[in-house]
Amino acid sequence: MNKVLLEKFEGYAIVTLNRPDSMNALSRELREDFVLVFEECQRDENIRVVVVTGKGRAFCAGFDLKELSNPDANAAETGDNIIARAVEGFTGPVIGAINGHAITGGFELALACDVIIASENARFADTHARVGILPGWGLSQRLPRLIGISRAKELSLTGMPLFAQQAYEWGLVNRVVAADELLDTAVNIAKEMCACVPHIMREYKKLIDDGFSMPFNEAMIYEEKIAIASAKQATGANVATRREEVVGKGRSEKSI
Repeated sequence: MNKVLLEKFEGYAIVTLNRPDSMNALSRELREDFVLVFEECQRDENIRVVVVTGKGRAFCAGFDLKELSNPDANAAETGDNIIARAVEGFTGPVIGAINGHAITGGFELALACDVIIASENARFADTHARVGILPGWGLSQRLPRLIGISRAKELSLTGMPLFAQQAYEWGLVNRVVAADELLDTAVNIAKEMCACVPHIMREYKKLIDDGFSMPFNEAMIYEEKIAIASAKQATGANVATRREEVVGKGRSEKSI
């Protein structure tokens, strides 16, 4: 049985963690399959957006502790962020459709996504400190930037769960939807993203990510520099064509 499922559609793909009996825990095999699937998505020019979700009642319960408890297991593997690097290696947007528990490594996988949509059943928890390891996939840095350092410390130093509605109120997730609407909502967002000019969408994502890591004044200068370079590549005819396409889909020119 494939530990990660890949479904391709026009412009987007759905990647599903497929160990439902183990709450999609990140076994070595699943991690390796996940990397291969994302590499395939990156190679396929038709795939511009990826939706990541889990099969069953969990999104991802983190590392497979049963596997790690094996005397021959190498706990240092948990620090190798091949999962996060695989997500970051995809140059288009990645939408996390969090259908249930997202715990520790699963929490980190969710945070690696560009947009997070949560089912009403979603629950986030950081149990690194309770298990006795430190995060290595960005959780200690991403989480404080999203919800504030005090809230992040509360979650990470207690291991207490954060439920979907509170995660929304704290700014961790973009929206909370009914469980049976989760995948449709994520797919609809993916389709809207696919309506963008492909190379501009990729460059815009990079512009946001690069600028976010800079001091504000440097980021403003950086944005202007990138915008000027991009504008030199655009033509009036191309802009006019895109305007007609967008308006033709029922949007007013004021919304462009």
